Amino acid sequence: MSSEHPVITLALINDYPVVVQGVASMLQGHPRLRVVELDSGCLPHTDADVVLYDAFAAKDRGTHDVMRLLDDPHCLKVVMYTWHVRAEHVDEALDLGIHGYLSKELAADELADALVRVHEGERVVAPEPVREDITLPDWPGRPEGLSAREAEVIALITQGFTNDEIARHCYLSINSVKSYIRSAYRKMGVERRSQAVLWGVQHGMHPTGQQQRTTTV
Repeated sequence: MSSEHPVITLALINDYPVVVQGVASMLQGHPRLRVVELDSGCLPHTDADVVLYDAFAAKDRGTHDVMRLLDDPHCLKVVMYTWHVRAEHVDEALDLGIHGYLSKELAADELADALVRVHEGERVVAPEPVREDITLPDWPGRPEGLSAREAEVIALITQGFTNDEIARHCYLSINSVKSYIRSAYRKMGVERRSQAVLWGVQHGMHPTGQQQRTTTV
């Protein structure tokens, strides 16, 4: 790689290993991006030009984690990666000093392009509309047939959230939350909340005990 287009080192952060591994797969092979660290539930231990923070099932929309990353000397630029691209969320994140706010509906090449632009000094906000012809990143429960939204609701249940708390966290109506729970329960083959929590733990939806770090060279 020439000095005009240096390799950009990238760290991926989320409590769920399957999530960061899925994002890494999306970016694999890009000529300018090199993933140097996949983190589950901890701050990076390797210097990274850009840190991509995946907000899947993060409490308080990950605000506390983002502030820690912004203060961490290993993280030169911090980018939020989320399904929840709303104006108020973007404004809050930009006020914190975040360098980018990217929708999970971005295709792999669009995500990579946005990360390169962030590295080059641009503050990038990319709330793209839903498109059915793109490959979406992975999430816990996807192999069992859960949609991303169903999986996030079950992950929050596994963490002990009530239905009202899930509704506030995900900006859904309480009826929508109940609908997602019913459809997820059918796919999971459970009937009670206690069974759903156990299922979630067994399928990697509780961050406790999953704090692991993988560093690639």
